[in-house]
Amino acid sequence: MKAKGSRPITDVGTLKALAHPLRMKLYRALCVADKATASHLADQVDEAVSLVSYHLRKLAEHGLIEQAAPQSADGRERWWQPSSEGVSIRDRDFRDAPEKAAAHLAATRLFHDQRTDLYRRYLDERPTWSAEWNAAAADSESLLRLTAPELRALQDELLALIRRYDQQGRSAEAAGDTEGREHVALHVYGFPFRV
Repeated sequence: MKAKGSRPITDVGTLKALAHPLRMKLYRALCVADKATASHLADQVDEAVSLVSYHLRKLAEHGLIEQAAPQSADGRERWWQPSSEGVSIRDRDFRDAPEKAAAHLAATRLFHDQRTDLYRRYLDERPTWSAEWNAAAADSESLLRLTAPELRALQDELLALIRRYDQQGRSAEAAGDTEGREHVALHVYGFPFRV
């Protein structure tokens, strides 16, 4: 059964398991689908089912995904689901050794590169989306003057707001309100910089 909340990743082995380019794509696709088979996911990532199955097993070995209850009468199908509502990876858990810091940096770069690719895909496909969706799609930059605790508080407030909207949307969808609903990616970065 899927655990509530995000699962903290604090060890390098699990971080490296997730930070494989194909595994991260599979994990993200599984989070969107909620439950899927290797065949469903292979179609989405354009890879062989055997390769996808291998990488799903690796994610499961690290507790990132788990087997889900069968969704069809075909007993040969193995269904998977994320083992939690997401993952959280904190810099503080990887600062105590250079190899841990390097693994964290490499993983973070991969995650950001994949997010950028997702946004670029939206930009390329923008003409296929309705005017309403294009008007709703957010792209903004704010340059603030904050302390580290203020940035942390801002992040906490944004995450609470995001969770509220996610719960609202999922509840409405569970009640049958699917009209006009699409998957939405929201990427929020807050970081210090010097000029």
